[in-house]
Amino acid sequence: MAAESKHLSEWIDADVDEVYAYARDLSNLPEWAPGLGSSVEQVDGQWFVLTSGVRVGLEFAPLNDYGVLDHDVTMPSGEVFYNPMRVTRNGEGSEVVFALRRLPGMTDEEFARDASAVAADLARLKQIVEGRRSAR
Repeated sequence: MAAESKHLSEWIDADVDEVYAYARDLSNLPEWAPGLGSSVEQVDGQWFVLTSGVRVGLEFAPLNDYGVLDHDVTMPSGEVFYNPMRVTRNGEGSEVVFALRRLPGMTDEEFARDASAVAADLARLKQIVEGRRSAR
């Protein structure tokens, strides 16, 4: 059965390649997406994120020319959650789109809370990337 999705997006006044490169660098994740994790570490080529006191695996789609930032989050139980995400060209800037999937058994309040957290992370990504551009 298909899960309900909510598409969240943010327009960023920066080139798509710049946004993609910054967001794809997992060492930047705690800065722009603290909703996902407070710290990251790489062990034997595998990335891990500390989120709510739990260490989870994180793997982005392979480097590509299309701005695809889809990623899998692997829980300690081995359960994997797929998260579609893209950076696309929009005029002279970029648009980042994240498809939030409603998990089985998730209440309306939990889904709304997750949507708010993702929206805040995308807004932070915008602020950071645009701030880096203006600092040059």
